[in-house]
Amino acid sequence: MSLTILFMPESAYGPTNNCIGIGDILRKRGHRVVFAAEASWKGKLTALGFEEDLVDLAPPSEEEQDAGQFWKDFIRDTAPEYRKSTLDQLETVTKPIWDALIDGAKYCEPQLKAIIERVQPDVIVEDNVITFPALLTAGKPFVRIVSCNPLEVRGEGVAPVFSGLPADDRSEWGAFNAEYDRTHREIWTAFNEWVVEQGARPLPDLDFIHEGDLNLYVFPEIADYTDARPLGDSWHRLDSSVRETDGEFELPESLAGQEGPLVYFSLGSLGSADVGLMQRVVDVLATTPYRFIVSKGPLHEEIKLAGNMWGAEFVPQTKIIPLVDLVITHGGNNTTTEALHFGKPMILLPLFWDQYDNAQRVHELGYGVRLATYAFSDEELTGALERLLGDTALRERLAAAGEEIRGRDGLRRAADLIERAGA
Repeated sequence: MSLTILFMPESAYGPTNNCIGIGDILRKRGHRVVFAAEASWKGKLTALGFEEDLVDLAPPSEEEQDAGQFWKDFIRDTAPEYRKSTLDQLETVTKPIWDALIDGAKYCEPQLKAIIERVQPDVIVEDNVITFPALLTAGKPFVRIVSCNPLEVRGEGVAPVFSGLPADDRSEWGAFNAEYDRTHREIWTAFNEWVVEQGARPLPDLDFIHEGDLNLYVFPEIADYTDARPLGDSWHRLDSSVRETDGEFELPESLAGQEGPLVYFSLGSLGSADVGLMQRVVDVLATTPYRFIVSKGPLHEEIKLAGNMWGAEFVPQTKIIPLVDLVITHGGNNTTTEALHFGKPMILLPLFWDQYDNAQRVHELGYGVRLATYAFSDEELTGALERLLGDTALRERLAAAGEEIRGRDGLRRAADLIERAGA
């Protein structure tokens, strides 16, 4: 039976790419896949074979914007705050992000209702961190995807979400939770009242999104928290969800002709907008005997690479990671899970939001090294590279784990579960 499946991803590359990967499998199975993505994605989804019925999250700009431009601008404007601790960021980074997300949810609510009326979906899939009441009140099976951070699903046995605090030391958990309550209680209360006014059920305390009829989260078993925070029967782990829509990649001659381990460096589409940080890392990497592929991001023309590097604004990440020996990343969930999917150790430089939690998890499990993003010394970065690239046992262990993760085929597992929800 052919289903009509409506996807609404967050307007950022990570969640959108995750939905593209799952949606592509469903489309190839004969289902109608429609994206209610944010308007700056216009044309990019139809090019992949999907229907678009797009939404504005704010009054439309008179100028055409790049995909996810709002968040790129936000990151650029708030970049000085990333030097603060996760506790201090609650007021200056985390709360403003929630404020912007809430404004977007309220603005697009009537648009979403109209889209649902037009599309008549059999299943609604949201990959985001905030509730859109129209998706819940449509009377259709609602699937929630958590592709940002499994700590979004809270529990007494796991560290507070967005904290980046260690799992085995609870000494700072209480203070972080108290500050989160202080900084977020007022906006959560107002948003919850609005959600209920739209006809949806109340939100869980201090959470900005409901559980779905079906809940999928993207995080490999080898890094998961389920022993510390068991989940209900509606929750299903996807060990990975790696899209198969990236173009092919061939190692440029400038790197193929050189010797030495190959490393991939990316701070994500948002983190790479911090040109100062990007250039600092690049300049340190230039002193090493290794080769680097660099995802340069939206301000690519301002980033100057060395002779042992090749880079571009956009690179086909899922085709590059299998080729490299190590990944340097901001700790975004997509890159973190993709690195584990392909069995690669990581160096992590978190900036905000989920990145601290993912970086801490990889570090405390020994799959990589978390560094102080703005305070690391040259020697700390070069030393981490040397240690991880020289740790044959770790690389063999991760390679075996990656093979197991790939065998679980998260993309098709997700497609199967979504089909079952709409049956």
